[in-house]
Amino acid sequence: MSTATNVANAAGAARQAPTPELAAKIARLDALLDSIAARHERVKFASSLAAEDMLLTHAILSRGVSIGIFSLNTGRLHAETLGMIDRVRERYGYEIEQFHPQQAAVDEYAAAHGLNAFYESVELRKRCCEIRKVEPLNRALADVSAWVTGQRREQSVTRAELHEEEHDGARNIAKYNPLADWTEADVWAYLRAFDVPVNPLHARGYPSIGCEPCTRAVRPGEDSRAGRWWWESRDTKECGLHITIPIATASENASA
Repeated sequence: MSTATNVANAAGAARQAPTPELAAKIARLDALLDSIAARHERVKFASSLAAEDMLLTHAILSRGVSIGIFSLNTGRLHAETLGMIDRVRERYGYEIEQFHPQQAAVDEYAAAHGLNAFYESVELRKRCCEIRKVEPLNRALADVSAWVTGQRREQSVTRAELHEEEHDGARNIAKYNPLADWTEADVWAYLRAFDVPVNPLHARGYPSIGCEPCTRAVRPGEDSRAGRWWWESRDTKECGLHITIPIATASENASA
């Protein structure tokens, strides 16, 4: 089932009780989030405000789990994405913390290369991501011992080996991907079941949503991240936020 169909169904259908299989996944997710909050004095969830992250937002806020939520406001986001911050405030009474890039670095990049130089090479694209996403993320995570993401293995080839628990080697903190084994169908079934607000761009064929100039709608048969940096090869479609190693490997390295 396509993302557009999933969104249409989510918008037009009454709440649907989760199947026993989904109910089991939800129970496991809730237990995992509770465990993460209990294991870490300070933990944050990085939300892109897309479907998976709205699922986790609901799972955290509707149950009062002690996990803070923030978003990276890159300065190039769609208006629809920014509008989700208001929808979260209206629905849950929660103000998502926003982290912005350093304006001096943005200006320096634009002066040296041009505002949209990221189309010219992977190197310039990654530099733009470093300024607008990675550096703000580093500031967001400076005071925590763990963070949570909405990544799933099914999303793309670059995430096929995703682990539920990892070690973020770049920041030396724990990292959790509680939806790692969830399918797209699972995500949208959850959103329907709990009437969770979703980004309207999903209904227009955007399963993965990033900065406006770097994101397009996907075509039939493409994976969910094909619309991100579509001018690049499939194996470069990450922005540098997710440099991690499996927790088992981290333990082995520490004892080596």
